[in-house]
Amino acid sequence: MSDKDDKISKSGSYASPPCLAHEIDPAYFDPLAVTPEQARDVQRWRKAKREALRSARKALSVAEHTSVSAKLSAKLEAVLQDRFNGARGQTLSMYWPIKGEPDLRPLMERLHHAGVIIALPLVEVKAAPLVFRRWTPDTKMVRGDWNIPVPPADAEQLTPDISLAPLVGWDNANYRLGYGGGYFDRTLAALAPSPYKIGVGYSSAQLPTIYPQPHDIPMDLIITAAP
Repeated sequence: MSDKDDKISKSGSYASPPCLAHEIDPAYFDPLAVTPEQARDVQRWRKAKREALRSARKALSVAEHTSVSAKLSAKLEAVLQDRFNGARGQTLSMYWPIKGEPDLRPLMERLHHAGVIIALPLVEVKAAPLVFRRWTPDTKMVRGDWNIPVPPADAEQLTPDISLAPLVGWDNANYRLGYGGGYFDRTLAALAPSPYKIGVGYSSAQLPTIYPQPHDIPMDLIITAAP
């Protein structure tokens, strides 16, 4: 984990909207003052960037994907040990990998056996915050939204102390580029107290900025497989 990956984001670190990015110093951009035109520019830019980044990670070989997943797992374990005393007894929300995301499922099992409470997010209501259900290696998974395996309805519902978020892209201010549905930001805004937020993804998906908007919530930490 590089120093850049390991920094805690600071409020006020924003960049100019893409329509003016070549003309304006990023320090001058106020995301609370974006115009509808700027918001549309950002939306179009993000859609194009998502497609490019997802195509790039789909091109990874099986060996490359396996290597990145293993390195990320080791770094995450180290973070949990160093910052949370292993997170034993705490609830950690993770994710079931889709669309070329790093696969942390072996780590989920190791952490479970180490006493960490694992939760997985899912959509119960469209356009509403996610909910988190407890997962164990014995959980009989069912198909949820987008056909993603999730714990069943009778699984215990939890509130995470630490939350992982897979990254399509990420920037120097620890803002996350997701899939565009807004579920994760909506969920973080609704959780009180807010969990410690860790973004995990590919170092190659780093961007100078994602042009953060008022609804975007920065991660507390970004972890990649980079040295």
